[in-house]
Amino acid sequence: MPKIRALVVDDSALVRSLLTEIINRQPDMECIGAASDPYVAREMIRNLNPDVITLDVEMPRMDGIDFLSKLMRLRPMPVVMVSTLTERGADVTLRALELGAVDFVAKPKIGISNGLQQLAQEITDKIRIATKAQVRKLQAAPAGGAGEARAAPAVHNLGRLSTEKIIFIGASTGGTEATREVLMNLPADAPAVVITQHMPPGFTRSYATRLDGLCKIAVKEAQDAERVLPGHAYIAPGGHHLSVERSGANYIARVLDGEPVNRHKPSVEVLFKSAARVVGPNAIGIMLTGMGADGAKAMKEMRDAGAYNYAQDEASCVVFGMPREAILAGAVQEVLPLTQIAPQLIERLRSTLGLSLNRV
Repeated sequence: MPKIRALVVDDSALVRSLLTEIINRQPDMECIGAASDPYVAREMIRNLNPDVITLDVEMPRMDGIDFLSKLMRLRPMPVVMVSTLTERGADVTLRALELGAVDFVAKPKIGISNGLQQLAQEITDKIRIATKAQVRKLQAAPAGGAGEARAAPAVHNLGRLSTEKIIFIGASTGGTEATREVLMNLPADAPAVVITQHMPPGFTRSYATRLDGLCKIAVKEAQDAERVLPGHAYIAPGGHHLSVERSGANYIARVLDGEPVNRHKPSVEVLFKSAARVVGPNAIGIMLTGMGADGAKAMKEMRDAGAYNYAQDEASCVVFGMPREAILAGAVQEVLPLTQIAPQLIERLRSTLGLSLNRV
């Protein structure tokens, strides 16, 4: 089987050397080149035709975001961003994912040599995943500007139903943009949404803030013991598990430390198990794009407890792993293209409301 051919793009000679060494240690991959800036990288891509590139965010002459934007319009290919763990680094990384980067690695601000060696497994795993991802050509932004929310179907005065129902979303690779697509198309009076997206510490707050500015519902990073309310979405903080519990008549968020589950923290399995245990038939599950099987077994528990579950279809996924495993586990009632998940969910809520009113 041919090796994965990777190109490293970073302005730091030390980082180029470290990433090259890490990649070349793997029996299934090789670093075919290392570029100090996007102009050098452009020629290397033309001449060497790599399978995947690692791309630094901040570089001289042309920054990583400008280069990524041009690359995804003219020659789409799998890209793993290498970003600094700072607030600006988080914002820029989220922009890179929006432009089509498959995933990112947060490099340490200090102790770069030891830090990158400790991240070697994560870096090489993400390179492998990136080569399997469905990469799409970046389209020109619409006249209204990138990220402008589309009008969600009107669903008003859900009342008691909106208070009782909770939407649970699990996602990994490609999930930041998939979750955005779902949330942007939910109305302001939607049921509460609780989300586990595989993301490291330092990025989820910026992600929540970004979504909050785009969506009709309020979006925030979850805090331990806060009430879970309709019209709000709560994102698991990076490095902590998120679940829901009952407190009297209310649902509350539980944000807890603990060991990784299915190698992840936060883990979709933890969130979905709490949905099955606590919310039962009032839960709605959504499994979005991602590598692996995190959450599949717990999603089956949700269905067995009476939840109604959706999975993103293969054609619209960046990586079909998590939805496929949920489908194979018998956890899913409907498999839909990403753009159809929110409309179908809303239609189901509307029909449920109609049935409730007819019984009155």
